[in-house]
Parts: sequence; C-alpha cells; structure tokens
Amino acid sequence: MAPANLPSIFNATSQDIEMLLAAQAHLGSKNLQVHMEPYLWKTRADGVNVINVGKTWEKIVLAARIIAAVDNPADICVISARPYGQRAVLKFAAHTGAVAIAGRFTPGSFTNYITRSFKEPRLIIVTDPRTDAQAIKEASYVNIPVIALCDTDSPTEYVDVAIPTNNKGRHSIGLVWWMLAREVLRLRGTIYNRETPWDTMVDLYFYRDPEAEAEEKVEEEKLPGVEEEGVAAIESGFPATGDWDAQAPGFTGAQTGTNWDGAGDEWAAAGAAPTGDWAAAGEAAAAAPKESQW
Repeated sequence: MAPANLPSIFNATSQDIEMLLAAQAHLGSKNLQVHMEPYLWKTRADGVNVINVGKTWEKIVLAARIIAAVDNPADICVISARPYGQRAVLKFAAHTGAVAIAGRFTPGSFTNYITRSFKEPRLIIVTDPRTDAQAIKEASYVNIPVIALCDTDSPTEYVDVAIPTNNKGRHSIGLVWWMLAREVLRLRGTIYNRETPWDTMVDLYFYRDPEAEAEEKVEEEKLPGVEEEGVAAIESGFPATGDWDAQAPGFTGAQTGTNWDGAGDEWAAAGAAPTGDWAAAGEAAAAAPKESQW
C-alpha cells in the first residue's frame, strides 16, 4: 500500500482497508477529471470509476503529517458546506483542536479583515472542492495550503493535497475524517500506535438525519405496551370481560319483597298539618295593645 522506501509503520492494516471498502470510499463517479487519473484503479462496465484505496491511504498519512506539523491546532480550519460532512468536521475539530466551519462559508472570511468571521489559518481542509470552492479561492489569495477530499470528478485547482475518495457518501466522508483524526492523534502521541484501538467510534463521524432522530425520539417517549394492547383488542373483537346477566351486588332478592304500604302511612301522619281556627287567632293578635318603645 505504501511506497517501499517508507517505514512499515505507514502501511495500512487489513482492517483499515476493509473499512474503506465497506464504506464504499473506493467508488467514484462516472466522470473523470484529468488530474485525478493517477488515483484511478479501473473503470467498471457500468462506467463507474474505481479509486485505488492504496493511494487513498497514502494521502491520508501524508495529510496527517502535514496537520501534525502545525504547532497551534487552532491555526487549522476544517470546512464543509456539504451536509454529509458537517458532523464529521465538528467531531474532527473537537478531537484535534482545529476550528470548524460547518455550513455556509461566509465570503471574505480569509480576505476581508473587517468581517466578524475573519480568520487567518495556516492550513485549511475541505470536504468537497466543488461545494467549498469559495474557501479554496480565498485561500489561494492569501497563500494558505489546501487539503481536500477529492472524487474522480472534483476540480483540483489550488488544491495542494488531494485525498482520493468518495466525497458524496455519508459513510465514506465520515470514515476518511475519522481516519485522518486518528492518524493526527497518533503522530501527536495521544494514541500509542495504530494497533491500539481508538475509543472513539467511527459512527460519531457519520451524518445523521435530524428528522429520523426526531422520529426515534418520539417512539422512545411512547408508553411501552400501549399500542400492543390496542392492536390485540381490535384483533380479538373487544370480548366482554364479565357476565352482563349477573345481578348487581347491592340489590338482593329479600329486598324486593319489602312492604312499602306501612311506610307510606307513617309519612302521611307525620306530614299532616294541625287543624284550627286561623281567623280567631288573627283577631286576638290585632286586639292586643302594642308596646311603645318610649
């Protein structure tokens, strides 16, 4: 994989090559740019250009040595306007100390010192030379070296180090950024050697759809078993869980034979009004002398 005059430490392991193939980092587009032809392995019958993964690994190691040579990690700027690479550059910046620009690149960030987003990096790394063309163009004005992930149809103008890979797939983009971060940390001494597994999973560098994450969160918040019980009830036809012909426990047969006639007589006697001469009582009250308050 690596040239014969380089130490064996720069050789890729079988696991690294398997990961590159599993992420389809070797599958380019059907178009071929003339400067990317040296990195081509062959062209398939359907017209898809296949990239030599050995060349991909060589450029990853070369780019990592360039990045590790920068004294201040904050002088490195990683850029990705492509959504598939935004999560990867943010993770790369978090692990290596670089400055990330995920999303739209503000024109003038490298050339117009009046802007609030003005930066003076010593090195920039872009995900796609076509979508990040503005950043590469401004870097050429101020003599900033450029490292780029290039597909077979990517323009290589003003690109100093091209890493040949599939820069359109979310898995291949995340894997290359993950390998680049791992090699940088190994050269800095954070990771002892390549055989020592890195505790950061490559899945953290992969793009995640926000809508899919929201749907998964909603499904997790649902009460477990509620939907299953509803489906089971519909399938069973809502069977009755009790005997509808059974008599209520509060009414027994003995109560149905009670004689209510006697009770009715007592209520009639209690409610009878006393009889008397209401007219005589009114005349006696009128004849009585009224007491004066004086």
